[in-house]
Amino acid sequence: MAESGVLLSIHDVSNFYISRSLGFFGKKEVKPVLKKINMEIQTGEIFGLTGKSGCGKTTLARCILGLIDYEGEILINGEKPTVSYKLSDSTKTQAQMVFQEPGASLNPRKKIGWLIEEPLVIHKIGSPEERSRKVDKMLLRVGLDASYKTRRVNELSGGQKQRVCIARALILEPRLLIADEAISSLDVSAGVQILNLFRRLNKSTGLGILFISHNKDAVEYLCGRIAVMKDGVITEIISNEGY
Repeated sequence: MAESGVLLSIHDVSNFYISRSLGFFGKKEVKPVLKKINMEIQTGEIFGLTGKSGCGKTTLARCILGLIDYEGEILINGEKPTVSYKLSDSTKTQAQMVFQEPGASLNPRKKIGWLIEEPLVIHKIGSPEERSRKVDKMLLRVGLDASYKTRRVNELSGGQKQRVCIARALILEPRLLIADEAISSLDVSAGVQILNLFRRLNKSTGLGILFISHNKDAVEYLCGRIAVMKDGVITEIISNEGY
């Protein structure tokens, strides 16, 4: 059972990678990436994670999603993340991720409607008519109209592509959205619009958001609490009084 009010709970999480000098037969060396990370995100909170490139932010996100191994404990709504795709596995939709480069995660051969609907098809959710209606609603939720269903990726701006990625991530109704450098490839105007979209989604649906960025201004604009990471360690968690 989930702790009251706690959406994401991270306790003593560490991660390592193994490197070898002089190729496969060289000396093995275990190098730490994350070192005893502890933090919590409350239900309905927009929480920031910031730090320089290479400090471990994306590695922590991958641990939260259950994509890589780690030591310690991570719970989303009281359940351990997993990459299993069994229909009975409720944790598969607990968290979804939006990435830095929106175009790279969208198949250019497919229409936008298909790209957003695909997760529902994979998980065998709803009839074709129900899925189509859900796609229409999700497009409106991210600030696009139903006409975008018939467009292709190369017809969209960077900001519109990121809105499609957000719609695709939210179509399975996750409790937590992880946005990893989600505005860093956008121009300033489009980036601000995406930040405001995150804020509207949070207020209208109660969606919890982990916003990962090296952009200090963006993190302070969007997030109520901010964790600062350096060399795989959370050095401080700041309450953003100006939020």
